[in-house]
Amino acid sequence: MSISHLTRAILTGAAIACAIASASGHAQSAAAIAGVPTITVGFAPGGAADTTARLYAQALQDQGFEKVLVDNKPGASGRIALNAVKTAAPDGLTMYLGGSPLFTLLPLTYQNLNYDADRDLRPVAALVEIPTAVVAAADAPYNNIVEYVEWAKRQPKPTTLGLATLGSSGHLGALSLNKNHGLRIEPVAYRGAAPMLIDVASQEVSIGWDAVASMMPLYQGGKIKFLGISGTKRLSTLPDVPTIAEQGIPDYRTATSWYGIYVPAATPDATVAALEKAFIQASEDPTLRQRLLDNGLVVSPMPAKAVSQRIVQEREAVRPVVEESGIKMD
Repeated sequence: MSISHLTRAILTGAAIACAIASASGHAQSAAAIAGVPTITVGFAPGGAADTTARLYAQALQDQGFEKVLVDNKPGASGRIALNAVKTAAPDGLTMYLGGSPLFTLLPLTYQNLNYDADRDLRPVAALVEIPTAVVAAADAPYNNIVEYVEWAKRQPKPTTLGLATLGSSGHLGALSLNKNHGLRIEPVAYRGAAPMLIDVASQEVSIGWDAVASMMPLYQGGKIKFLGISGTKRLSTLPDVPTIAEQGIPDYRTATSWYGIYVPAATPDATVAALEKAFIQASEDPTLRQRLLDNGLVVSPMPAKAVSQRIVQEREAVRPVVEESGIKMD
């Protein structure tokens, strides 16, 4: 056998061995969970959380899980679903896909949360970063956040902001706009992004704030338009949409978040480790990553221990902002 043929054979054998090892690892993760897992989502179908849950459910099935269900329990800014999961059996079969504000921001903005953000659930993994944005109806008389501020100042009545989560960073951004620009924006709560965005498109509410992923279908259908992206940089999928900060209005600079997977606090370490491995491996799939990016979500996996640390760090970072705003939800 020539050296080139020998080298090719070695490389081919190595590739096959890696594939077998990978498949074996996937099978072991699936085998460690006895039963049909369910990913519980706190919002209505069609939004960013639902999209993320369904894409990961399929990815887990592709790894060897026989079936993975998605259960939508909308209401109370995701807290109905969270409370259903915290009291579930700690066997790894009931998981919660939730946004970071439930663990970083809501403990500061709500006076009476019916869960303990540090004790009732434990993280499995962080999955995706959630770029957010402010949008309006396609035919609204303002095309960016600066024009909206000027328009809102001229209105004899308060304007409205649609939100899927009261007490969120988007809500804080509206309060900041009110304070810094003399506006009267009133938040309107919805059971999910999808119904909120329908009201934005019909101008039932003046503007809406949520994950870009939730907005893409109506944006692509010409029903809504972006007034600006939250955070500090533009999105590769929306390169022509400026950030709100770029427009000289810093109030939504920190209005971004991320989705993670959580399980009941008493879930055994071995079960959490198996789920962590499965979700981290799923996150490396290029098809999954592209499909989420097409929906305005950026895959950025993080293991359980790092998630716990991130929650504490982000909560303390936003604490001064919340205290200054004076926001307190019931």
